[in-house]
Parts: sequence; structure tokens; C-alpha cells
Amino acid sequence: MDLGVTLLEVIRSGMVESVHAGHLLIEDSDGNELLSLGDVTSPIYPRSAIKAIQASAMVRSGLRLSPKQLALVCASHAGSNEHLEVARSILIGAGLDESALENTPDKPLGSAERIAWGNKIATSLSANCSGKHAGMLATCVANNWDLKSYREPSHPLQQKIIEEFERLSQVKIEKISIDGCGAPLFALSIKAISRAVRNLIRSQDPVHQEVISACIENPTMVSGNGRLPTLLMESGKLFAKDGAEGVMVITTRSGGTITWKMSDGSQRGANELAMASLSILGEKVDLPREKVLGGGQVVGEVVVSKLVGHGK
Repeated sequence: MDLGVTLLEVIRSGMVESVHAGHLLIEDSDGNELLSLGDVTSPIYPRSAIKAIQASAMVRSGLRLSPKQLALVCASHAGSNEHLEVARSILIGAGLDESALENTPDKPLGSAERIAWGNKIATSLSANCSGKHAGMLATCVANNWDLKSYREPSHPLQQKIIEEFERLSQVKIEKISIDGCGAPLFALSIKAISRAVRNLIRSQDPVHQEVISACIENPTMVSGNGRLPTLLMESGKLFAKDGAEGVMVITTRSGGTITWKMSDGSQRGANELAMASLSILGEKVDLPREKVLGGGQVVGEVVVSKLVGHGK
């Protein structure tokens, strides 16, 4: 995949200081392209942006959770006390404790939560993927599948997840890597990711409806206070999920879909890009603007490139 096109410009005192390039696809509810920038057909790693698809495979395989718990399975959570308690409750419900988690230990993802964590050691429970891994373990318990090997691509759980990806994306999974948390990671093009998320949001399948409803009804569980996916879903009209290395998916309830991948992996300017992209789908949202500071004073801003048609 090439570097794409300039999507965001960092303006300092009226001059472009930096740019962020990437790949962006906006499609209407029928899958018609409204805007395509960069390379949307080569595979990328969607990272955590597609956790709702993984969760759908778990529910289809017998995972039974409350909406709040299910939302956390779809989450890259900030690591608040509530997030950790809900993750722990999923494990307890399956007769397990946090020692069963095989995800990579980490300190909380949220800035405030990480500061509050202080000098305590990183744990698997405090890592942002602990809800997903707790859900994976609970699914294994429900099916009497092996717990120690649940991260292996050949494990029955991961095979069910691959089936769910292929069903929704209509593409065969051919490239598998390892995500930061240690779970299998499947490569898909931006076009295929957009199709999968649109099919997920528009699906009449009770499994898919249960997963999406859980996220939209519990937006803080999916991310955290003040974080972009939560802010977007608090409107009640959108489903949104970010992923590491600058990946984002946003979907309207009717199926209009926005998918992007920043080439430098940056999340800077995501609020601005979300607002501009949603306006193309006829959705207006008001999000905090990113400021460029100099000497503690605002001297600039991050703006969407003119290529998108909504920049300055």
C-alpha cells in the first residue's frame, strides 16, 4: 500500500507545518462510493476497529452476556475501574478469574486512567483488549474448548471468527498476523472492511443486532469518556470503532459507512476528519477541535485537506 493522499493538514500561524496522509472510503447505505481517496483495495490490518465482528462470532457460538458486558467485548477500553470490573464479571460468570487471560499485559489506555494507575505493574486485565479476551474465554467455556490455546488461528473459536469475517466481508481471509494483544489479526482491504461493517449494521440477524445494540446503548463501555468512538455513539445514530495504527470505521444506522487508515498510524485530527466525512453522509456532529499550541497559546489547528472538499 502506498502513502495515500493528504487527508489532514496541521496549520501553525497560517502555514502548513505537517500533513497526515492516508486512505479514505465513504459509501452510502447501498455500498455506492461517495468518496474514495488513496488505495482502498489493498489489504490492511484493521486492528481493533472490527471487534464487533469478533464478538458476533462469539455470540453465535453461545456467548451469553448482558449488553454492558457484550459492549466491553467489542471495546478498546480506557481502563477505568468500571471497565475492569465488567471484564472481571465476564470471567467470573464463566467460572474463571483474570489469571486465565492470555492477552498482552498493559497499563490502561486512557490518559487519565493511566495516570491514576501510577506505578502499578501492567496486567492483562488493565489492557484495553481484556474485554475481548474475557469474551473469548467465556465462549470457550460455553463450548468446552481448550482455554490455553484460544489465541491460535487453528482453535475452533478463531475458526468461527474467520467464518464471521468471511460471511460479512464476502472475501476469503488469506493473510493472518498477530494483533498487539496476541489474538489473530486478519488482513482486509478498506473496501472489504466497509462492506463487512455495513452488512453488520444493516443485518437482520439477531446476533448482529444484539452486538450493535449493546455498543450503541453502552458507548462508554466501548471506549471511554471523551474518546471519539464514545462521543460519536452517544448521539444514538452512529456506530464507531477505532483501531491501532490510525484505523477508524463509522457507520450510520442506515448503513452509510466511513472507513479510513492513516499511513503514519496517527490518530491526530480524527475528530476533524470524522466531522467532515459524516457531513458527506448528511450527518452533522459537533466534536472537540484539536488545537495547535505555541507558548501555551492557540496558534493553529488541524484541518481536513481540500482533497476531501471540507477543509480550508
